[in-house]
Amino acid sequence: MRSSPPYWSLRDYETPGQIGRDDALGDYVKSLAVTFDKVRRVLADDGTVWLNVGDSYTSGNRRYRAADRKNRARAMRVRPATPEGLKPKDLIGVPWRLALALQDAGWWLRSEVIWHKPNAHPESVRDRPTKAHETVFLFSKSQDYYYDVDAVRGPNGRRLRTVWDVNTEPRRPADSGVDDHPAVMPLSLARRCVMMTSEPGDVVLDPFAGSGTTLLAARELGRRWVGVELNPAFVDLIERRLAS
Repeated sequence: MRSSPPYWSLRDYETPGQIGRDDALGDYVKSLAVTFDKVRRVLADDGTVWLNVGDSYTSGNRRYRAADRKNRARAMRVRPATPEGLKPKDLIGVPWRLALALQDAGWWLRSEVIWHKPNAHPESVRDRPTKAHETVFLFSKSQDYYYDVDAVRGPNGRRLRTVWDVNTEPRRPADSGVDDHPAVMPLSLARRCVMMTSEPGDVVLDPFAGSGTTLLAARELGRRWVGVELNPAFVDLIERRLAS
């Protein structure tokens, strides 16, 4: 399985019941822990989960955020309150809070990968470094699981390290349909995850299919795939991408 669930408090995907709009950080973590408990039920005993989760900062108790210039309805207009125990401008540590919750729930936490974005967007902040990475965790259902160390190699043929340089996807022409989703995952990132932890003919699941990148990677690599997506507009986007 390879997935990137909605990040906490960053976007409104305009779908009732969506994860990510939770008022409290603990509720967000709990919702995802419940989701992945259901994933574990259907996952093969030697199966794995690649989980990409973004981080964010506390709002400093500012209750409103700047509008999304590309889609005014998509930006979360109201910020959640600062989580208990944190201070204004704190980095929240969302990825690790979720990772530890999943570890407590029985998942094996096998690796933390830093997805470094060489072409990361600039930030206007002046009191900290510009953020240019996200976190990708590798979990397994059991102590013994499928992992092909030779499926993907790093520079000079070395075994892959835990820092991956992967550019974000460039903006596409309007008629491509890809820009209909605000957070398109790089296809190369999804491909390497699928290649290392599955074989041709295996089933790859993405319970937060989004723009369908994981499903596209699975199909290109000869895997079967299952995607789950709440937003009907994104389902339409996935169908168009898979048909192109």
